[in-house]
Amino acid sequence: MKKGFTAVVLSLMSIFFLTLGLTNSVKAAKVYQIGTDVTYPPFEFANDQNKYVGIDIDLMNAVAKEEGFKVNIKPIGFNAAVQSLESGQIDGVMAGMAITPVRQQTFDFSKPYYKTGVIIAVAKNSKIKSFKQLRGKKVALKTGTAAAAYAQSIQSKYGFKTVTFDDSDTMYNDVVNGNSVACFEDYPVMQYAIKTGLKLKIATKPAQSGYYGFAVMKGKNQVLLQKFDRGLVKLKKNGTYQKIVNKYLDTAATKKERKDNSSAKAANHTFWGLLQQNRGALFKGLAKTVQLTVLGIICATIFGVLLGLLGVVPHKTAQGIAATIIYIFRGLPLLVLALFIYNGLPSLTGVKISAFNAGIITLMLNEGAYTAAFVKGGIEAVDPGQMEAARSLGLPFSKAMRRIILPQGIKIMIPSFINQFIITLKDTSILSIIGILELTQTGKIIIARNLEGFRIWTIIAVIYLLLITLLTLLSKMVERRIKG
Repeated sequence: MKKGFTAVVLSLMSIFFLTLGLTNSVKAAKVYQIGTDVTYPPFEFANDQNKYVGIDIDLMNAVAKEEGFKVNIKPIGFNAAVQSLESGQIDGVMAGMAITPVRQQTFDFSKPYYKTGVIIAVAKNSKIKSFKQLRGKKVALKTGTAAAAYAQSIQSKYGFKTVTFDDSDTMYNDVVNGNSVACFEDYPVMQYAIKTGLKLKIATKPAQSGYYGFAVMKGKNQVLLQKFDRGLVKLKKNGTYQKIVNKYLDTAATKKERKDNSSAKAANHTFWGLLQQNRGALFKGLAKTVQLTVLGIICATIFGVLLGLLGVVPHKTAQGIAATIIYIFRGLPLLVLALFIYNGLPSLTGVKISAFNAGIITLMLNEGAYTAAFVKGGIEAVDPGQMEAARSLGLPFSKAMRRIILPQGIKIMIPSFINQFIITLKDTSILSIIGILELTQTGKIIIARNLEGFRIWTIIAVIYLLLITLLTLLSKMVERRIKG
């Protein structure tokens, strides 16, 4: 019995540490990891070839080329980028980040590279022209932005309600659809969005004027910060900086973008047209979702089965350990667990974890805890007399469990396994919060470009339903073979 208990505990520990071994603790020599937003045109956005472009992207690449260093720009979303910077996962953030006194307490900023200000945007037929008219009404904000902070600072004065979103496009659509009467946004961003076809209008003059800057953690990556400042000065002197800004913001550029958007919309307004236009991006997102699902299921199943077995070992300590682990990881929301593993653990340990590996660990712990619960329940559902009879015949606990109890318990567990596999597939969408470009995150990026929210989400919903159907059919086939 003690040997069986020890074996299960050692197996659990091996699985856990092998999974942690996925963490990327190797530092890439001379390649700086730079986080950015996913939908913040004209500063960062995916073009019609689903390649990331924008003022921030081009400027960072130009500075790196000028100063002779390499960067890997990661479009993971503003919130995820800021949290990743705080936890040491990335080296800097270039995402239209306004320089504010509060942020300067945590981050060191470069010299300002673009002037901004906060405005409110409303529907085209709205009569709102001032903050006073927002009293008692709901406004939309984007989490973590300077515009959102400004809105919250004047909320009590003007008496409006707020709703927050993780990306700009969803925030804009909330106003377009009439769910909110206005949104707070940076002036140049909203100006560009309206010029290129967004059905809103600017209702107020820019308030709380400020500047965008490139950010690193306070006291860290000072060499990178100095290189950026030097490169920015050079680019402004040789005219490259203005060329980059004009590329996205002058009248000709915005007219061309609007014309391209209108032409693309006219040519690809059907479901089939959108699918054809975005098949490459959708396929990559689908591949990432399938990869997460398969690896998540494998790791969660192994972890869950071992943890479930630990819970039925006739040893109070073992049962207590299993019950505690199941309680913790079933009790934590998947989103909270993902953020803790991706951002919290690196802050605590100093070891970097890639978003993908953090996602796998999250699925293993969360889905594995649920798996352990029904494995334990399935074993306990087998008539206790079976184990008593086996032990009375002289079979050790481990052999009786393997030969007699588990074959019966597995048949009870199979429906729960199938259900858990489907849940794992759907839960991969939550991992977009840590910047994984799976199917859901891919959809957000595409919608930010073409504003075809209904059609794109319908396409993604159909893809998920097809995946779930295939997974269910496969699981049913396995179930018939086992029961047969």
